[in-house]
Amino acid sequence: MHGGLDKTLRMVEKSLNVTISVRGNKLLLQGEEARVAQADRLIQEIRAVNRSGYLLKPEDVAYAVKSLGEGRVVSLTDLFSGSIPVAAKKRFIIPKTETQREYIDAIGHYDITFGIGPAGTGKTYLAMAMAISAYLAKQVSRIVLVRPAVEAGEKLGFLPGDIAEKVSPYLRPLYDALYDMMDIEKASKLMERGSIEIAPLAFMRGRTLNDSFIILDEAQNTTSEQMKMYLTRLGFGSKTVITGDITQIDLPTGRSSGLIEALRILKNVEDIRVIHFTQNDVVRHRLVQEIVVAYERYEKRADEN
Repeated sequence: MHGGLDKTLRMVEKSLNVTISVRGNKLLLQGEEARVAQADRLIQEIRAVNRSGYLLKPEDVAYAVKSLGEGRVVSLTDLFSGSIPVAAKKRFIIPKTETQREYIDAIGHYDITFGIGPAGTGKTYLAMAMAISAYLAKQVSRIVLVRPAVEAGEKLGFLPGDIAEKVSPYLRPLYDALYDMMDIEKASKLMERGSIEIAPLAFMRGRTLNDSFIILDEAQNTTSEQMKMYLTRLGFGSKTVITGDITQIDLPTGRSSGLIEALRILKNVEDIRVIHFTQNDVVRHRLVQEIVVAYERYEKRADEN
């Protein structure tokens, strides 16, 4: 049996409390009748997606399996209606939590969306997927990926190499997400043409970005001035997603986060959507979610003492 399918079937077994056995090319399902029916329908949907030519990973169906196990009726087909097609890799990126579904919907409907929450919740990854999908569908003419290089204080002159080499370490997470969704060769060509730009926040000053999909990552490390500057770069036909974790601010002591200030100032502005993620939305390795929870408990006890 294919390793990915085997892992998916084991996931279905555990969540729905059924037993799945392989008999040649057939699967034998045993357990409570209603659960067996749920498992059978989900497996048929998985097979249908795979036959369509798209690669479906075990983690892609984790949300559907978990929801069925909790007694909620969830169809993988319905999930696909809110998924992000990534034609370059012949796969769909499927929301794995309800908050992720809301986030994808918000990005699709609003020109400015904030994604706030801990690491591992898919804030940047899903925004990147939406940007690439929009570009491939010719809804925008370029993608601009931005990060504050806060560790270097945005003062990069003392670092060796040209500007790309100077800022590369701070922008590496954006490259990683990009290459996961698009072939490196194609992505490199698009960057050479300027269709995809990855840059430090300081380089946004004085620009107006029209017909663009712009992502500001790690926005909690912007200053008030930088955030105001960034928000006023948005031009006609453009969309921006701003992601950050307000519990992980690396700014120097005494500097307030531009992200926290922006959330306060813009809370009553229509057509701006803020999506809040929690540790329940962490979708990396299972241990990442447990680590986040453990740290939150520790910090809470420290505050109480």
